[in-house]
Formats: sequence, structure tokens, C-alpha cells
Amino acid sequence: MKRLIITLLVIAVAFAAKAQSAQPAAAVPAIAFVNQDSLLNNYEYFKVIKTKMQTLSQKAQDEIVAKGQAFQKEVAAYQKSANALKPAQKAATEKRLAAEQQQLQNLQQNTGKQLQDIEASEDATLYDKVAAFLKSYAKAKGYKIILTYSKSNPSMLYGDDSLDITKDVVAGLNAEYKAGK
Repeated sequence: MKRLIITLLVIAVAFAAKAQSAQPAAAVPAIAFVNQDSLLNNYEYFKVIKTKMQTLSQKAQDEIVAKGQAFQKEVAAYQKSANALKPAQKAATEKRLAAEQQQLQNLQQNTGKQLQDIEASEDATLYDKVAAFLKSYAKAKGYKIILTYSKSNPSMLYGDDSLDITKDVVAGLNAEYKAGK
């Protein structure tokens, strides 16, 4: 009787082992997603770019404000002394002030465009870095599609947490960034 029980147990274990090996291994889902908000808040390269853009913007704004204040002082000084000036002097001063005002407006427009161009270039570089990383990451992990999710632009309304690879991607991007410094 003991032999029969032991034989049945051996057969049951062997059958279970064979059944388990016949089943395919748990497959990696073909789709995953990255939370864009978390990615940007935690990616060191993005933090550096954000700080750089804030610094450039503040510097440009300070320059424009300083030049605007200097221009306002010039206008105020002209207005105080305008009655004492000869018509030719008045006309020449007004022409010079109009030209300075135009230069100030041009500076504002050009500075704004330069900042937009720099930001667009930095955004393109950021996109290229993330896309290149995700391409190799997807290949290594077996993903066919990696989506992005953002509360501000919710093109994806729901994703199971098991498909969220944000932490792993941020860690990889930060390691790549530190290695490239």
C-alpha cells in the first residue's frame, strides 16, 4: 500500500512538472506606458533644461525691464525740458526717442523668438533622448508599444499599474544622463 501511494505521488509530481513545462512562460505584455508628468519631474536632464530656460528667460526679462526703465527716464526728462527746446531740437529728440522705442520693441520680439527657438531645440533634444532610450528599452524588455500618459493631455484614460514602467525608465534615463556628463 505504501508503495502504491509513493508511486502515485511520483506519477502526480511528474505529471504536474510535465504540465507546467508544457505551458508557455508568462509573456511580457506587448504594451506598456510611461507617466509623462512623473518622467519630467524626475528626469535629471529635464530639470537641467528647465533651470537653464528659466535662467535665460529671467535674464532676458531683466535686460528688457532695465532698458525700458532707462527709456522711460529719458522720456520723462524730455517731457520736462520740451518747452525750453527749439522746434528743431524737439523734432530731433522725438525722432530719436521713437527710434529707441522701436529698438526696445524689436528687442522684446527678438528675445522672445530666440527663447522660443532655444526651447524648441531643447524640446527636440529631450524627445530624441527619451525616444532613443525607449526604443532600446522596448527591444530589451520585449515591448512592442510604449504609450505616454499625462494628466494635462490625457490621450490614454486608463492603464493598469502593472503596465506602468515609469520608474524603471526614469532610473535608466538618469543613469544614461549621468554616464554622458
